[in-house]
Amino acid sequence: MSTPGTTPATTSSDAHPRFAEALRELGLDVEVRRFPDATRTAVEAAAAVGCELSQIVKSLIFEADGVPVLVLMDGSSRVDVERVRAELGAVKVKRAGADLVRETTGYAIGGVPPFGHRTRTRVLADRGLLGHTTVWAAAGTPHTVFPLDPGSLVAHAGGTVVDVREQTA
Repeated sequence: MSTPGTTPATTSSDAHPRFAEALRELGLDVEVRRFPDATRTAVEAAAAVGCELSQIVKSLIFEADGVPVLVLMDGSSRVDVERVRAELGAVKVKRAGADLVRETTGYAIGGVPPFGHRTRTRVLADRGLLGHTTVWAAAGTPHTVFPLDPGSLVAHAGGTVVDVREQTA
């Protein structure tokens, strides 16, 4: 049975080949869902999956003093760059450009998964992700996502749980 607008449950073969290989290496058997329309944004992904926006994992690359770092953030929140800077003890932190994202991860913005990257980077995972039973992350393309419990996702990403979400007034 499938949700409207989705394809039936599929296998990791629908994931980006590099990510499918990472799943095999980790011994993870997850359901990769492929959508006919891109799910480049957290809003698009949540609508396609039929989950809460906060259950979407954004895998964002930042540059901390010129070194790439991955920040995992829930789809309904924004990263507080100052908190990332303080957490890393960096002088300057900024969002990475598309070329650095692809060079570091091997994936295009909108399809970056939380692990299975070309280059090993430091990973910060916002604590807010742990508030869910299941979260959904990109499977290496703008058309694919997969579900996983957040603790396992952070562990497989090699992430450190931190508080780097922008606080709302």
